[in-house]
Amino acid sequence: MTLHELVNKLHAILPHEAVLYETEDLRPYECDGLSAYRQLPLVVVLPHTEEQIVKILQLCHATSIPVVARGAGTGLSGGALPHVQGVLLSLAKLNQIIAIDSLARMARVQPGVRNLAISEAVAMYGLYYAPDPSSQIACSIGGNVAENSGGVHCLKYGLTVHNIVKLRVLTIDGECLEIGGESLDSAGYDLLALMTGSEGMLGIITEITVKLIPMPEKAQLVMAAFDDVLKAGNAVANVIAAGIIPAGMEMMDKITIHAVEEFLQAGYDLDAAAILLCESDGSDEEVADEIKQIYSIMQQSGATKISTSRNEAERLRFWAGRKAAFPAAGRVSPDYYCMDGTIPRKRLADVLRGIEKLSLEYGLRCMNVFHAGDGNLHPLILYDANQPGELERTEEFGGKILEMCIRAGGTITGEHGVGMEKINQMCIQFGTGELAMFHAVKAAFDPTGLLNPGKAVPTLHRCAELGAMHVHRGEEKFAELPRF
Repeated sequence: MTLHELVNKLHAILPHEAVLYETEDLRPYECDGLSAYRQLPLVVVLPHTEEQIVKILQLCHATSIPVVARGAGTGLSGGALPHVQGVLLSLAKLNQIIAIDSLARMARVQPGVRNLAISEAVAMYGLYYAPDPSSQIACSIGGNVAENSGGVHCLKYGLTVHNIVKLRVLTIDGECLEIGGESLDSAGYDLLALMTGSEGMLGIITEITVKLIPMPEKAQLVMAAFDDVLKAGNAVANVIAAGIIPAGMEMMDKITIHAVEEFLQAGYDLDAAAILLCESDGSDEEVADEIKQIYSIMQQSGATKISTSRNEAERLRFWAGRKAAFPAAGRVSPDYYCMDGTIPRKRLADVLRGIEKLSLEYGLRCMNVFHAGDGNLHPLILYDANQPGELERTEEFGGKILEMCIRAGGTITGEHGVGMEKINQMCIQFGTGELAMFHAVKAAFDPTGLLNPGKAVPTLHRCAELGAMHVHRGEEKFAELPRF
């Protein structure tokens, strides 16, 4: 099918302004938040109803045209990178909150609804939606489901997968599936967890039912400064070891502190080598007791300065600094590469040492921002794309960080997904048999492989080329399995 023929068929489904195919119209969709990877799609479509999406998928299925779903484009792993011969399916216009059930504490929303908009809509009922990625003012709930996003409060309240109960999903041939349910348990396998974090490879999400929780009576935050990053890492372990599960526990190193303070004036200690933000929420009595314990643990862990938020405005200002860490990086470097790996909390100090050594080895600065309480690391490697070879060196540095996370007993992603960015490290984390099973799951939902092809799960051939697949006497493991 020629481009002209495809556009004509899409115009039969959508208004003319909802089908983009001229280069200048496609340019805004060439990448997601990982701007180092760029590719113009063949066509962009902007449906505003589920019926239109069904027809688009049926057309693409019948003509073997790849489909890449896109939300707000804030992703950081290249998960929404377009396919050169494919349709980019934007879900931005499906942005309605369909229903709010304040008694059952649930809301039904379309995938294009912004994360923060859910909490804003239910605030009148004293409720909110817990997962709060740093990009929550812009990122969409559909993208949150696709990547299983977290946020600063996921330590206590869980990731996206823990805060949704039901999905409405379209398969590549336009069939509608309802996964999960509003009761305490649903029949059959837990496909809700499978679909969450599947990065648009199994189906197109058109509706999400989210859990809502009551706003806490009180929230208070302890900010502790340390003269050593390793002391701060150990303080995290000490808080958890004391049986305390804070609402959030975040960490920033010196270069991050300075960048953020210059950007936002959050009140951070510029002499500190690291800062920990540790929040407690609940009833007045619960918070008072927990804050007292946290304060004591920070003192015993070697904190040089400890502050406690005196009011809600100050608490929000302390958090605003942490959530501004990524944009603040732009003040100290022309470009940055945001990594995302997860490790056991007890290995935090070891991995920090490792990142410091790699920074010296590659001659690149690294801002360290962590969801410290759950071991989710976000090192920001600073580089200049205008310097020949510096991006390639940065990517190699990032790959080494992810491989170090694997060796520490962790994983290569906590919430950003694999996308294009980490696909080579998938070959290191998983064996041949595991990857073959991942492809089998993909084939069960998308037999023709048209949904977001080439992302997240590497082919066995790719892993073999990278030297990451075990080959003995010229024979691959599981030789009877097909190579994709």
